[in-house]
Amino acid sequence: MNTTVPLPTKRKYSAKWQERFDFFEAHGAPKDPSFNTAFKALPGFGKKMLMQMNFIAFFFGPIYLFVLGLWKKNLALLGILIGINIVLSVILALLGMELSQAMGTGMNVAGSLMYALTTNYSYYLKEVKGEQGWNPFKGFRLV
Repeated sequence: MNTTVPLPTKRKYSAKWQERFDFFEAHGAPKDPSFNTAFKALPGFGKKMLMQMNFIAFFFGPIYLFVLGLWKKNLALLGILIGINIVLSVILALLGMELSQAMGTGMNVAGSLMYALTTNYSYYLKEVKGEQGWNPFKGFRLV
């Protein structure tokens, strides 16, 4: 169930957020072909990372999404991560194995990347389009 929130009149955002919002407004969702073309044309690695990743969300994912007001997407991501952890723990327990430290670290990094890669567009959808849904991967190509 998606909810549409009434959009605020003109709200001020930092230059970084405004640049991201303008890019998404001009080129669409990350799954759109025009987005990919424009993304590849961005100058330098730093600009590409600014549009694609949110480093605060990488390090403080669950807290940061609650602060941004993306609580539905946050709960969905937490559910996905906890579900994967439970399934993997059950499988390893049935096999009589333990989760190695390297595998645990890899899972933590993968979870952090899920937060980092979805935050910018999700916040754009909430603030500019007024969409506040449960799907954290809306607008993303999953394959």
